[in-house]
Amino acid sequence: MRFAILAVLGTIIAGPVWAQQPHAMPGEEPVDSYTVTDSNAGATPFTGQVMWAAFNESAGVERIVNQMLDLSAADPRAAGIFVATDMVRLRRTLKEQFCYILNGGCVYTGRSMADAHDEIGLQPADFGTLVEHLQTAMTAEGIPFRTQNRFLAKLAPMRPDTVTR
Repeated sequence: MRFAILAVLGTIIAGPVWAQQPHAMPGEEPVDSYTVTDSNAGATPFTGQVMWAAFNESAGVERIVNQMLDLSAADPRAAGIFVATDMVRLRRTLKEQFCYILNGGCVYTGRSMADAHDEIGLQPADFGTLVEHLQTAMTAEGIPFRTQNRFLAKLAPMRPDTVTR
């Protein structure tokens, strides 16, 4: 009985799991607790600032992520992937992930690639479509082809953790 009362008081004082996620943006849905670590980003960052500058820093990464997701959500080949997705959280965590990998000084607060994609059921064709939209967004941002390939080479090893069907 005493433990139950303490647990209820702890929830009232600490708030729900949602309150323990300080990086969440307004409109994000609550998620179960997990360990926040940069290793969840799925890749080590580039060294130096060349890639960060090539991607036009924060503003460029934001435009790239937004365009990639807008194209993907509008594409009938990929739209189904996003039906049950918290797009606010996805936009935030992708921006963090790209910024972290590009060595822009960001901390990645999302889940691991395996955990984040566990129930989505991505297929190889879905992955290809998402990469296609990322390339379109990078081209629109003026990222040179060779630089795009360097970035994609960092992302490619994540494929086994994201493509689950």
